[in-house]
Amino acid sequence: MKNINKITSYALAVLLLVSASCTKDYIDPQKANESIALSSPRGLTAVTVGIQRLYTLGRTGIIFNSVTANGFVSNELELRNAGNIPELQLSTGGTTIDGTNSILNQLWTNANKIIYDSDQVINNAELLTDKSYASGLIAYASIFKALAIGNLSTYWDNVPAEVGKPNVAFITRIEGYNQAIAAIDKALAVISANAISPSFITNMPAGIDIPNTLYALKARYALFAGNYALALSSANSVDLSKRSVFIFDAVSLNPIFQIATSTNNVFQPINANLGLSGTLQPDAADKRIPFYTSLSPTIAPLVRINGFGATAITPIPLYLPSEMTLIKAEVLARQPDLSASLIELNKVITKTPASDPFGIGADLPALTGTFTQTELLEQIYKQRSIELFMSGLRLEDMRRLQRPVTERKRSFFPYPFTERDNNTNTPKDPTF
Repeated sequence: MKNINKITSYALAVLLLVSASCTKDYIDPQKANESIALSSPRGLTAVTVGIQRLYTLGRTGIIFNSVTANGFVSNELELRNAGNIPELQLSTGGTTIDGTNSILNQLWTNANKIIYDSDQVINNAELLTDKSYASGLIAYASIFKALAIGNLSTYWDNVPAEVGKPNVAFITRIEGYNQAIAAIDKALAVISANAISPSFITNMPAGIDIPNTLYALKARYALFAGNYALALSSANSVDLSKRSVFIFDAVSLNPIFQIATSTNNVFQPINANLGLSGTLQPDAADKRIPFYTSLSPTIAPLVRINGFGATAITPIPLYLPSEMTLIKAEVLARQPDLSASLIELNKVITKTPASDPFGIGADLPALTGTFTQTELLEQIYKQRSIELFMSGLRLEDMRRLQRPVTERKRSFFPYPFTERDNNTNTPKDPTF
């Protein structure tokens, strides 16, 4: 199972069925198959690989739907075909987006499915006698549990408190981020007590650096939850020289390339300035622009996807090391320690492509002079918008860094009808 597509037929038989709502029962009626899958290292490994596939692959995967939903409402992306109704709703924004939107339905349903399956892996791995193998299962599944909770908390102002039960209650999105952090903390404690077995690593898809990813996601969600001290300490725990990526191949394709780049029929970057204008507009010499976009001088669209959607096998990062540097810059600005914040910010601005694990670098002169906290936070937003383009993070940045609502098309999304029709506790839709 070194490649993600090499999941066995046994695994396919035991993976749990996807439900349309978090209020549904996710359990496969074939209970015997499920009990076999969840009671052995082999079965739990297969389910864990299945979780990764659900997160990463195809039009229904969270990667594609998160990039799409975020990109349209935060003005990163341009619609290429108005016949794609879900994308048209998101591109138009406002009240045009409703609970029928299939992109939002897929985000909601598959995030809840991943949380449910991850809990199944975590809870049953704790019963295994091989604690080092169990440690790997728990940590790996916890990454996807945290990512799924984080996605829900990014797009909806309230999220389910739990999954797999009827009429579940809702909690605030900040409580959701804290749930993701709690899952990560549990995983970190487990791998500290029992080092991950090399045989587990051999049996999983290559690419993911488990400890660094856990700390990076903890830093991200602590920042989003407003726990700045935790965000800073977690970001400082990440080795910025390492990469952690989803790897794709000729069978399991990069979903951005497969659906958008190769077809030119869904979306492309909105412009060469990545949707930024005024004081936020990138410097013309910024080398991140040709990293994330390719330019066609005569054939529309003139600006096209590059970067992490360039080819069918381009890896997609779980986080960028520079995201951690920008988290440090933001936390320090909020303390406020403006001089220390500027030092961190300039690490991103002056970074060359050759010195970055992913080849991303602005390679610009450092900012000099004195900045107020407001000015520095605006610069941090600008650099996050460029450095983390099409990462699914800009909408959260817009809200947290208090950008004008005129710069976005929605702040939060309406709840899918598949949830509202089955759960009387579903909150009222936000007005914007």
